[in-house]
Amino acid sequence: MMLQLLVELKRRQVIFIWFVMVSLVLLQVVPSRTGQMLLALVYVAFTFFVAFHGLRRFFKRGFTNWAEMSIDIGMMYLLIGGLWFFAYVTGIDTGFSPLITWLTAIHFHYSAFLFPISVGLFGRLHESGWYRLIVAIILAGPMLVAMGITFWPLLEFISVMLYIFAIYGLIILAFRTHFPLKVQAILIRISYSALGVTILFSLLYVTNHIFWFARIDFMLIFHGFTNCFFFGMLGVLGWVVAPPKTSQAIWRFPVSQIRGSLESTGGQRAGLVDNLSDFVHIKTLPKTIVDFYEHTDQYRLFASVKWSTWFKPLAVCYKLISTQLQQLNLPLSSKWTEMTCNICAVDPMLDGRKNPRAWIRQVKEKTVFTAIYSRHETKGMTYMNIALPLPHSSMIGILQLKASDGTLILTSEGEGDPGIYLAIGKTLFKLPLSENFIIQETREGKLAAHHNMKIFGIPFLKINYSIIQK
Repeated sequence: MMLQLLVELKRRQVIFIWFVMVSLVLLQVVPSRTGQMLLALVYVAFTFFVAFHGLRRFFKRGFTNWAEMSIDIGMMYLLIGGLWFFAYVTGIDTGFSPLITWLTAIHFHYSAFLFPISVGLFGRLHESGWYRLIVAIILAGPMLVAMGITFWPLLEFISVMLYIFAIYGLIILAFRTHFPLKVQAILIRISYSALGVTILFSLLYVTNHIFWFARIDFMLIFHGFTNCFFFGMLGVLGWVVAPPKTSQAIWRFPVSQIRGSLESTGGQRAGLVDNLSDFVHIKTLPKTIVDFYEHTDQYRLFASVKWSTWFKPLAVCYKLISTQLQQLNLPLSSKWTEMTCNICAVDPMLDGRKNPRAWIRQVKEKTVFTAIYSRHETKGMTYMNIALPLPHSSMIGILQLKASDGTLILTSEGEGDPGIYLAIGKTLFKLPLSENFIIQETREGKLAAHHNMKIFGIPFLKINYSIIQK
């Protein structure tokens, strides 16, 4: 029933799902070991089918829209539950008792599949900073609990405490959110409230079984009925009565078709843009900033690269690759270094965008960046559309320009088009990266620029530029 809300199923896929459900019924009565294995294998194939659709949904969008990410990752988690179920049916030695193997399979069906999908559907009706935090905990929870059970009991306790925080936070949000139908509001609130009860018994269970009524035999019956009926069935019915529509916009901006290295360029171009006024109101900006973007070849560029301490080991590893690619090939040292620049026209038939031009930056005759600049308009707003060719792909940066108190700000953060994407074939995947440029005039003919980059909201790179008119 939940899949019907998420995936447009074709007739043969519906038949396959019915075949899977019949197989699960037969699994309860077929005595043959081989027959049970084959029937369980059918179910594993089904969980792979669901996980594949979750992965495909995710790659159509990437790291954006927490509600849809929750649904995607929940669908992918189901495969783990299917594999544990197969291990239980076939008697594979997982290092745990058959009971724990079976309960782990159930764990990945309810807390890792059904719950994230329900939370994702709820996110189509509610969006807030608290909601995003709750989603992050819920998506990390199943793996944290599984690792805690396997390796470190304290981690199991911590993960349950985090889960309690997320569930009760979700209950509060559910009671504050307006639902399209009153019956839907009642069913979803009962569903989440049921989890609020069962998670407390889970906490009692992990505290060294102190409480006699939280023993495994009681937990099996109590959790089994409460989660299956109140959380599972009522929750599914709640979403079926009025399925919320996704708010995810479809990106329609042009994307560079160049993949791999840029093989050929045309004549010289003076600047990164012809007219900066096409992007932003330039009346409040110093003339030097405007002139730099329109006559970039008349300026010298000095840079100091500073990697965050936590990211330096990864930067060292990436340096081995970037040196070969000659792309995003930033130095590891923070010493001030001059970058020589060259701006060349790019064939628009080859690139596929309007009036593209390549800005090639080098340090000691080694290429650091090759960025192909263009522009596009969406709903009256003009964005910088920048492509960095990579092997069989291209990294796309869509930047919004703002002028504030004599400062020019370029950012990939914001609603709509802005962001950093990876284009592979026809797939456009939003990356968990963001960047901000801040450009100011320090004196006539001299600019200072600061380029800050984050991954998952955590700063990892800062580049300071000194830009001097020749």
